[in-house]
Amino acid sequence: MRKVKTLKKSLKDIKNLVIDMDGVLYVGSQPMACLPEFIEFLRGKGIGFMLATNNSGLTPAQYSAKLAKMGAQVAPGEIITSGTATAEWLTRKYPPGTRVHVFGEDSLRQAMIDVGFVLVDENAEIVAASIDWGVNFEKIKRAVLLIRRGAFFVVTNLDPTRPTEEGLVPGTGAIVAAIAVGAEQQPVAIGKPEPTMFELAMAKMGATPETTATLGDRIDTDMHGGVRAGCSTILVLSGSTGREEAEAYGPDFLFEDIAHLLRTWEAQLAN
Repeated sequence: MRKVKTLKKSLKDIKNLVIDMDGVLYVGSQPMACLPEFIEFLRGKGIGFMLATNNSGLTPAQYSAKLAKMGAQVAPGEIITSGTATAEWLTRKYPPGTRVHVFGEDSLRQAMIDVGFVLVDENAEIVAASIDWGVNFEKIKRAVLLIRRGAFFVVTNLDPTRPTEEGLVPGTGAIVAAIAVGAEQQPVAIGKPEPTMFELAMAKMGATPETTATLGDRIDTDMHGGVRAGCSTILVLSGSTGREEAEAYGPDFLFEDIAHLLRTWEAQLAN
């Protein structure tokens, strides 16, 4: 039976959303039911939103294009990845021109270039690590040696898995663990469940935690991160979390998927 769980809160109170992507809006290349309608509903009701994903494998522009193919129109400026969040966070500590070695995909390299850092393979001041689809021993070795020589070690996120059409597969955390073990140093993580991405998203929306909710499919990242940032929590069962685990955790709202959320939200606003 479908149901919504509320804890002295109403969807009517939510004015802004920080929305996860994988497992919430789509799984792999398959959009969730009512994805375009959900985005249109938010715009039509004046509910601000930012998409915030721990998956830094694509740039915001690439994610925008992916969503457009699914019928959902979301601008690159409405999307934050853990890669862009990491780059922005690093600018608070390091000036333009800082030498950064990237263990990851071109999307993370582009995020570093966009904030004025210089990409290098030697004499790096920072090793920024994330998902790497072509990971091999040589890449791990280079990152380990740079960290052992004094480079600051930062990772976009520590997700152990990520949802795909095949099921849960290794995520960034599973891959960068090899670097951490080899370097004998734990990294600083920027993505969820750290509050950094939520704070960046709210700043871009001009929102406050009191009227902002996080919408996600994972307890360990989306829900914990939202709570740490002071937001309400909306958990959907379309990704990584099963009903028993979800109900044991007790988010502010619990839905099957965004279609279920959309219908419930529309009904509440109609009353």
